[in-house]
Amino acid sequence: MEATPHIVVVDDHQEIRELLVRYLSQHGYTVSAAGGAAEFRAQLEKGLTADLVVLDIMMPGEDGLSVCRHLRATTTLPVIFLTAMAEDTDRIVGLEIGADDYLVKPFNPRELLARIRAVLRRANSPRPATGEPAAAVSSQLIRFADKIFDPVRQEITGSDGLAIPLSTGEFKLLSVFLANPGKVLSRDALLELTSGRDADVWDRSIDNQVSRLRRKIEPDPKNPELIKTFWGDGYSFTGRVGPA
Repeated sequence: MEATPHIVVVDDHQEIRELLVRYLSQHGYTVSAAGGAAEFRAQLEKGLTADLVVLDIMMPGEDGLSVCRHLRATTTLPVIFLTAMAEDTDRIVGLEIGADDYLVKPFNPRELLARIRAVLRRANSPRPATGEPAAAVSSQLIRFADKIFDPVRQEITGSDGLAIPLSTGEFKLLSVFLANPGKVLSRDALLELTSGRDADVWDRSIDNQVSRLRRKIEPDPKNPELIKTFWGDGYSFTGRVGPA
């Protein structure tokens, strides 16, 4: 029997927290809540485990962007931003930081539920739904450049021995690149291979996902050596790939 997914709602508005706890609980999820970043961090320090975080951006004290940066540096926990900021630039910043999706207030709880289900499906399905499967979804360690990719832990380890966790999107994107070294993959192909039928408008920000991944694997992300851009065509992973 599968465990019930655990969702954490982090929002300083009590009405929203109570609404989402009640609504998501009614749809079969285990739900916890925190009134701000400090409370959420305290829960994490006490051993809180979760499957997804619904995270408000505009909160007193530490904001959601800072919390998301912390999560991306230490975990692979999926994040859906919930915020009143509706500008495209704000959405892009959230996605670049590592959010898996983004919903603007006021919102329909049914839409949030649909997005939670889609993100959890992607997080729990390491093999792409269509197209050529990514070789790195097996338990085999993969070496590229001076790094080791561990698909079980969803992390990479550099020559310094430090492990760097990957978000769900980064993990799937790197898996596809490592399965197709030397091939130029279009943005649509990358979208299909990483998200399959669950793809939506936010998954189409492949450029932002590539940018985040470069920051974790490239010696100089501004002058990438491993993931090359082919203008008008897409991207290609040019590093040597082999078993660790």
